Amino acid sequence: MTTEERPGSTPDHTVAGLLPTTRRALLHRLAVGQVDGRAPSMVAAVVRADGLVRAAGRGEVDHGTPDAATSYRIGSISKTFTAVQVLLLREAGRLELTDPIQRHLPGCGVAATVEQLLAHTGGLPAEPPGPWWERTPGELRPELSDVLGPASDRRPAGHRYRYSNPGYALLGALIERLSGHRCGDHLRQALLDPLGMSATGAEPSGRHATGWAVHPWADVLLPEPTPQYGHLAPAGQLWSTAADLGRLAAVLLGADTRLLSADSLARMRTPASPPESADPDCGYGLGLQLLRHEGLELAGHTGSVPGFLAALWTCPDQDVAAVVLANVTTGPQIDEIAADLVKIVADREPVIPPPWRPATDVDLALVDLTGPWYWGARPVALRLLGDGTLQLTPIGVANRGTQFRRTADDRWLGFKGFYADETLRVCRDAAGAVSHLDLGTLVLTRGPYQPATAVPGGVDPAGWRAGSGQPTTGTGRSVNGSAG
Repeated sequence: MTTEERPGSTPDHTVAGLLPTTRRALLHRLAVGQVDGRAPSMVAAVVRADGLVRAAGRGEVDHGTPDAATSYRIGSISKTFTAVQVLLLREAGRLELTDPIQRHLPGCGVAATVEQLLAHTGGLPAEPPGPWWERTPGELRPELSDVLGPASDRRPAGHRYRYSNPGYALLGALIERLSGHRCGDHLRQALLDPLGMSATGAEPSGRHATGWAVHPWADVLLPEPTPQYGHLAPAGQLWSTAADLGRLAAVLLGADTRLLSADSLARMRTPASPPESADPDCGYGLGLQLLRHEGLELAGHTGSVPGFLAALWTCPDQDVAAVVLANVTTGPQIDEIAADLVKIVADREPVIPPPWRPATDVDLALVDLTGPWYWGARPVALRLLGDGTLQLTPIGVANRGTQFRRTADDRWLGFKGFYADETLRVCRDAAGAVSHLDLGTLVLTRGPYQPATAVPGGVDPAGWRAGSGQPTTGTGRSVNGSAG
């Protein structure tokens, strides 16, 4: 897009690395998005594991072109910061995700767990009662109860996805109660300072964009107010820059491991609630929106408050993230622009996988478990991977399968894929030989419906039949070679 200096040579901390054709495609997508969306200004940045690789701005801020150091309000991307704070408190042993929120905030009257609030399944309404909160000062709601609204507006927790700004206000109160600091102060100490995000906070830092509304039928502008949101600040208060959000993107990509554990990051990316829509490509984790975009699995968040739009998408599989910021209330499809930037890099400069190498330290007895197995008549393949895990994959079906880690002798626990958290047991006969596998009561045998194995429901003594309904052999034996 623009600069090619090495890290530290500009405020953007841009590093070189993208091909000229990639840079051209990124700039074109940004330019088209700014023009079609009629945004007074727009900034985009692309991040990989080693830092910000490209950044560019279009339009005008303070009589100049915006860049990665220009501040914009980021709206609901603030929720991701709030979620990270909650997970850091969990890692410090201050809470569990399964804790009822009333355990920590007695008297709040909300029957939801911490995890349900993070995933928008807490049953709270989308917006607080009273005036449009994004355009009015937070002092109009001096008490947390003024934000949560009456109990009659709530629904049973855990039943469905219901995007809730008041739910994140409650999480902000939780952070303050457990940390002993104001939510913004805790954010600075726990996250912003360690990551060097000095341009992120409740107020704009340095050069910043003015928020505008653009008339739907004329190319004229109206300034938007930017009030403080009070209790609702954890849902949408923050200002940031493309450069700072690039640092958050590095955390969400898993490249910067100074803060979140791998377990917390995995929980954030795991679907915790499907959206209330017919779109199977969208979902929500813990403080992260989830999206399938043209074959890519993305995790991040979008933001929208009067005068500003923002989007941050990460694609860990391709080691690329994109940030897009604009100072306009409506117009640009900013989530699509950011997703397209990720796709451009992933298509033109995909991650090169490391070379395959044979395992160096493995239990060779596990090799006997590998190969084809059958769940009834469905073939599956069990593979032993170089890291000592097992992978179970359907044969002839487009499916990633499941990976298992050993937890004890002959016991494995799924940690990735369809059977995550299910136990795979290696079952043995009286002589100690492997007889079958048990996956959460599903019996896997070496042959389809193998009579010698204790297949639930049994196997018909006559064995497999031809189209005539007669057995396939005249020996009284099945096609597996076992006595019927």
